[in-house]
Amino acid sequence: MPNPTDLTVRQKSRVLEIAFDDGSAFSIPFELMRVYSPSAEVKGHGPGQEVLQLGKRDVGILGLEPVGNYAVKPEFDDGHASGIFTWDYLYKLGSEQGVMWQAYLDRLHAAGFQGDSGREPGTVLPGASTAPKSGCGHSH
Repeated sequence: MPNPTDLTVRQKSRVLEIAFDDGSAFSIPFELMRVYSPSAEVKGHGPGQEVLQLGKRDVGILGLEPVGNYAVKPEFDDGHASGIFTWDYLYKLGSEQGVMWQAYLDRLHAAGFQGDSGREPGTVLPGASTAPKSGCGHSH
C-alpha cells in the first residue's frame, strides 16, 4: 500500500488533502471522514451494528494526532475523537469516495433522512473525484 508524502488540513474548505508516494493525491471531505470513522462508535462491534451518522455536513477538525507511523487520529469539533485512520483507510476513503458517498446517501434515504445533509441522492461532494490528482511536490 502507498505511504503518505504530504498531509494538509484545510479548515476553510473542510478537506484533508493527502498525497501518496505512488503519485496519487486526494481531497477527503471532513464530512466523509466523520460518517465513515473507523471507530466502534460509528462502525459498531460487528456487521449490522453500524450507527448512521446524521447532521455532519459542517463538521470540522480541531486537531490531527499522529498514531505511530501508520495512522492519524482526528479530533472532530462535534466531540468525536476515537477513530484511528490508517494510511490504507485514508487511501480507500480518497480513492473510493464517490461510491462511499453514494452509499451514505442511500443509507440516509432508507432511514427517512433524505435531506439530512442538504443533498439529494445522486449528488457528489465537492472534490469527490475518484481520479488521482498529481502531488504538490512537497514532502513532510
